[in-house]
Amino acid sequence: MGLKCGIIGLTNSGKTTLFNCISNTKAAITDFAYSTNKSNIGVCNVPDPRLEHINTFIRAEKLVYATMDLVDIPGLAKGANHGEGIGNGFLGDVRLCDALIHVLRCFDNPNLPHVEGSIDPVRDIEIIDFELQVKDLEQIERKMLKVEKAMKVGERTAKRDYEVLHKCKTHIENFENIRTLELTEEEHEVIADLLLLTEKPQLYVCNVNDEHAVSGNKYAEKVAEYLKGKDGEMLVIAGKIESEIAELDDEEERMVFLEDVGLHEAGVRKVIRSAYKLLNLISFFTVGGKENRAWTIKKGMFAPQAAGAIHSDLERGFIRAEVIKYDDLVALGSELKCKEAGKLSVEGKTYEVKDGDILHIRFNV
Repeated sequence: MGLKCGIIGLTNSGKTTLFNCISNTKAAITDFAYSTNKSNIGVCNVPDPRLEHINTFIRAEKLVYATMDLVDIPGLAKGANHGEGIGNGFLGDVRLCDALIHVLRCFDNPNLPHVEGSIDPVRDIEIIDFELQVKDLEQIERKMLKVEKAMKVGERTAKRDYEVLHKCKTHIENFENIRTLELTEEEHEVIADLLLLTEKPQLYVCNVNDEHAVSGNKYAEKVAEYLKGKDGEMLVIAGKIESEIAELDDEEERMVFLEDVGLHEAGVRKVIRSAYKLLNLISFFTVGGKENRAWTIKKGMFAPQAAGAIHSDLERGFIRAEVIKYDDLVALGSELKCKEAGKLSVEGKTYEVKDGDILHIRFNV
């Protein structure tokens, strides 16, 4: 799909630790602020118990999970919008992401000083928000100047565009993020080319000490209170524990470790699934033969587009899709039994693929 989820946060918040737990690429971790000059790029598998369950009765040589692209953006700092800390370059990396995982430091460690001198995750949210808002304001004002010139020469849509931009400018000047501003589809088209930073959906991850992995702590509680009524999901993980789990190759060992610390599953699995949802992605399955596989598409895509996720020839020569619902396949145990029970539907080009559909594409090129 080419969609990217960026991991952001103040320096020493645990971003790169989380990135290493999730991604197939490992990045260096240090206790020093601004210790890297580049973003780390990686890919992660999206855990899906449905695919694993399908494989218990429709066996394949291998399972292929859906994937998601990750960008670990170096720690930001107050004043980043005019070059402080890592500075402007990495705000540009944020711009190229489609959604953001915002890691918040919610742990005490006297050996790892906070860049702001104290632990306060709500203040940290506001610092990052402000840096992104300033950058967006620059973008909006720059476009407003161009639109003003267009208004003077009588371009048809210029007045409407200016009003939309002014609406966005006022919203940001009130220290609000564009993702909280109600815009019609037509209004959104006016700002789409700006790739505004504060428009991107965010998932907040509270990084706590080991002893708070299950129930959270006072810092995470502050974040939960702050986010009430706001558009933002919050998860609690213990980065150190997650990194230790990620080092274990054996699944049984992982489960024993999780039980020992009182967890049912690794926190990073929840983070990945939440980020996948944040990107407005769903999965459909193809089963049988050499592999059982999950494929990634945007929610709302039609059957030919889903076929194109498998191969462009399938979209070009699409005839129909044979569809079985995941719950029906699990209940009946095989594609043949689903067909005999009338649970296999034949769908055309206008069928909207649903999360968990099992598809067999008929095509001709």
